[in-house]
Amino acid sequence: MRQSGHLTPLPLRDGVSASVVSVPHGAPQLLDFLAERMPGISRSEWAERLHQGLVLQEDGQPALPHQACAVGQRFYYYRHLADEPVLPFQAQIVFEDEHLLVADKPHFMPVTPTGRYLQQSLLVQLKRLTGCADLVPLHRIDRETAGLVLFGKRLQERDAYHALFRDHLIHKTYHAVAAHAPHLQLPLVHASRLVPGEPFFRTKEEPGPTNSETRIALLHTDDLRALYALEPISGKRHQLRVHMNALGIPIEGDLFYPTVLRGPNAPEDFSQPLQLLAQSVRFSDPITGQNREWASGLRLTLSAP
Repeated sequence: MRQSGHLTPLPLRDGVSASVVSVPHGAPQLLDFLAERMPGISRSEWAERLHQGLVLQEDGQPALPHQACAVGQRFYYYRHLADEPVLPFQAQIVFEDEHLLVADKPHFMPVTPTGRYLQQSLLVQLKRLTGCADLVPLHRIDRETAGLVLFGKRLQERDAYHALFRDHLIHKTYHAVAAHAPHLQLPLVHASRLVPGEPFFRTKEEPGPTNSETRIALLHTDDLRALYALEPISGKRHQLRVHMNALGIPIEGDLFYPTVLRGPNAPEDFSQPLQLLAQSVRFSDPITGQNREWASGLRLTLSAP
């Protein structure tokens, strides 16, 4: 079974950690096994990767196409995308010490490798810059959303930082631009039940016990448009986007809510980013005991004066 991110002593290659595949049953030839086990990569591409020494044995030595595979044997490989789109943005490191790295992620950039993005993902870029193979995101924000993302640097500290999010001990504030809605009595708390929707990449509200909650406040308005502060109490997929849409003020640039204007794999329009920004984060550090607080240096199309 494939296990991305399996701990190995193998080095990073251009910011990419080695992935591992374990042989569940014997196979006469490695090339046959790889082509059958992971058909998303063509047999000819596996053959080329083996030829280039990009599939390794546990001792780090190149594997051979025709070598036999034993039950439980592990082989390591590095993900590669031949036609990866290039994003015209660079992430910025806001803070780094021996425990944490905080980055300002541009719009359109995924936090981790996904779909058609590998080298352009935030995680791979940061691993390439820092050389830290153990770097891991402590939370996620949507590819379409810009702003702060926190990364842990030490494997033994990961659970302590994850507990901040699990136990709601971290305070995050987002900024969003949407239509001005003077009829809304702000600030308010919007709570609802969120479930997977159709198509698969959307989330929807449905009747039932609530599982999501967002505080919403008005920061600034130019009469027609407004800048809102959004504080997610829970962390459901697309929560802020769905809650704003449910209030009748969908976030500017949202291609999924209220209507799907373009699918997730359609060509990007970099001139129309989603006007949603992970603006600030604060918490008490469970490792150092310090009070931590950072703010994004990015801005939306409407800012507070």
